[in-house]
Amino acid sequence: MRAGVTITAAVIACAAAGSLAYAASPMMAEDAPLAHARATVTVTETADAVVLTPDAPGDRGLVFLAGARVDPAAYADKLSGVAASGITVVIARPTLNFAILETRPFAAWEGLAPGVEHWAVGGHSLGGVRACMYAADPANDITGLALFGSYCSVDLSGSGLPVLSLAGGEDRLSTPEKIAAAAPLLPADAVFTTIPGASHAQFGDYGIQPGDGPQDADDAEVRAAITDAMVAFLG
Repeated sequence: MRAGVTITAAVIACAAAGSLAYAASPMMAEDAPLAHARATVTVTETADAVVLTPDAPGDRGLVFLAGARVDPAAYADKLSGVAASGITVVIARPTLNFAILETRPFAAWEGLAPGVEHWAVGGHSLGGVRACMYAADPANDITGLALFGSYCSVDLSGSGLPVLSLAGGEDRLSTPEKIAAAAPLLPADAVFTTIPGASHAQFGDYGIQPGDGPQDADDAEVRAAITDAMVAFLG
């Protein structure tokens, strides 16, 4: 009997260790895009987040949650144009690299840029799911929600919150069809935009993601599309 219990415990321990190792090995930011982001705005990496600070910060900010097992720095370049417009961007470094496991309050991210008065929240893929949860909490004074290749699992349809949903035309993970199916959970005036040729992984810069579609769009074009849509939305 004891041998059976020992074997079971060992299997559970190995499975847990494997899960932790998997979570601790994120898809890392590509060097060239990160260098471009550093040349565009001030990029500060801490234990809690990657912060993009404009040369002339305003009173608006965005807390952004990375997709599952994606290095937060992988979003620095795609969001650098947003930051360059004067909007401070805090890309959260979530628990075990899974935003859905994040339990810290929204105020933890706000505290990383104390000069910001008005905060929106956003996220990519699973990070967007967690962003929706922050947006659904009435204790958080959030001005808008931005979803990148993502959709909500909570009902925000009656929230009155401004929402921007960006989809990739070649996204095979959070497909445009899945985004459309979850649209009833968002306010009726949510804005939906598709970036032609963009894959799921092109909302960041971390290489190819298994199961994704082709990267038919140029990364600079995707960055420009994100910048234009987000600056108009947050402005």
